[in-house]
Amino acid sequence: MKLTALTGIGGAVISELKMGKPRTIELQSANNVIAIASLEAGPDIHLFLTSVDLEDLSPGDMGIIVKVLSVNINMKRMIDIIHPVYYEERERLSARIQVRYCGNSMVKAVSTGSLCHPTEVDVVMAAHYHAV
Repeated sequence: MKLTALTGIGGAVISELKMGKPRTIELQSANNVIAIASLEAGPDIHLFLTSVDLEDLSPGDMGIIVKVLSVNINMKRMIDIIHPVYYEERERLSARIQVRYCGNSMVKAVSTGSLCHPTEVDVVMAAHYHAV
């Protein structure tokens, strides 16, 4: 299954998502915001989340598959005032997504696009069997 990858997600965030409740994540890294901006609207949008950095992502890395419930991309205005003389105003693009855990998965192949294209991974769902 080919999915868009979000990389560098904190281990604590992934652990909390595995508990099953929907959670909202704010993304600020350029590669993750680009990945979210490229999503097409639809009821069955899934993403691959991993704690591995984009540069280190390779076959065999573990992560989770999540279902996207909502997406919000916006600009945040930041103002720095240092002394009455220095005033700086900046804008930062950020993306907020609400996701729900679907299952564990492992990367089979990674296809990195150009700078302004999301990273896609071919993943396989992990199967867990319990002997009784």
